[in-house]
Amino acid sequence: MKHRIIFFDIDGTITSYKDGTISQNTKQVIKKLLENGFHIVAATGRPLSMCDEIIELGVDTFITANGAYVTHQGNCIHKIVLPNETVLRVNQFASEHQHALTYYSKGLHMNEMKNSKVFQALHETLGLQEFPPINLEAHLHETYLLCLFADDVEIEKYKAHFPSIHFKRWHPYIVNVLEEEVSKSVAIKKVLDYFGFTKEEAIAFGDGDNDIDMLELVDIGIAMGNANEKLRSIANFVTKDSSEDGIM
Repeated sequence: MKHRIIFFDIDGTITSYKDGTISQNTKQVIKKLLENGFHIVAATGRPLSMCDEIIELGVDTFITANGAYVTHQGNCIHKIVLPNETVLRVNQFASEHQHALTYYSKGLHMNEMKNSKVFQALHETLGLQEFPPINLEAHLHETYLLCLFADDVEIEKYKAHFPSIHFKRWHPYIVNVLEEEVSKSVAIKKVLDYFGFTKEEAIAFGDGDNDIDMLELVDIGIAMGNANEKLRSIANFVTKDSSEDGIM
């Protein structure tokens, strides 16, 4: 068996992009893959606290926060932690300019800047039906990923004010705030090394911009039918929509 490990994005890949549910067929496919000896890894923008339904399927390895926090059987095998001072400074600047931030630790919190455009982006990327809880003291805790909600014009203000920080867009209205590289591909390399696999033994499924580097890294990259054109163009194969059990 050449391929031994499969990386699945969650939202819009395992879950239906229409209603966020996981079909019984998809659940059965994942369980069957596990029974047949494949190592299944969820690779998601979600925090670990939002992965309970995937844990229930028997998956025990998670790449979360877009690659900033990786666990196997509850034990951390890789993490990127933003300095508390960075989180505080960006939070203060975002508040002054009335931009939303989300803070990824093991859970998900945000600042007080809530509006319909932020909600739409949260729904599109994480399938959320409501805003995460507000935490004005996020800088006091371990933060693995900081996401800023703003368009390209507004981001230029941050680039000018924080020249040593990188702002990496992965959604039309969301950028990662980084001091070192965070991505699903970096995290996948950590997982492959941990288990002694090679990228030639890996397959990945995804649907969004934050899945591009993941699909490019592995031997076979599969885009969902509901994926955007950019991801579809670099995939080895395009399957059906996630709402049509595309991982089958």
